[in-house]
Amino acid sequence: DYETIRELNEKVGRFYVPLGLAAHLMRWGVSEANIYEMDWWQETAFDNLLLACVPMRHFSGRAITDRNATLWAGWVIKSEDHAVIHTGDSGYGPHFKKIGEKYGPFDFTMVECGQYNENWKLIHMMPEETVQAHQDMQGKYLIPIHWGRFNLALHPWKDPAIRVSAAANENDVALITPRVGKTLTLNPSPRSSGWWRNAD
Repeated sequence: DYETIRELNEKVGRFYVPLGLAAHLMRWGVSEANIYEMDWWQETAFDNLLLACVPMRHFSGRAITDRNATLWAGWVIKSEDHAVIHTGDSGYGPHFKKIGEKYGPFDFTMVECGQYNENWKLIHMMPEETVQAHQDMQGKYLIPIHWGRFNLALHPWKDPAIRVSAAANENDVALITPRVGKTLTLNPSPRSSGWWRNAD
């Protein structure tokens, strides 16, 4: 997103991106020296953190001529004591189990849950698959993402939260659904407030 990158450019020192995105950022004013492009399963270190670019199942492009011209990915961040993952967009598949085997267990997983439809389930998970992906990756807490902001699909606004909550309960998964912008502390153990139940 052009406006987001312009805002971040003077506030961050480095941009870690999937293959093919450096050209976009440079065109938008980011110095090439601050951009690190990464392929799936590629790792790098930043201070005492391990950053890993991991495969997801989606696509890239906004026009007819740029389909799959850049790579899509999820991101693992690990320290000596903690590990988290942000999946980005993805359909469900065996890559989640591979990620869990290589980098898990995770203190929490941020897993796509929203903007789904049976016609495009190869690129966006159903909420029940969100819970399964979390389990595959050996996560402790699940934070569903990619819901509650924009309506890009035909399902009702609350449907992702309702369905992922039910699936988490059925599978004894610790679910966290913080409000946007809320600070999250994992000690003591957080609880999901269900704030969305009363939202319009």
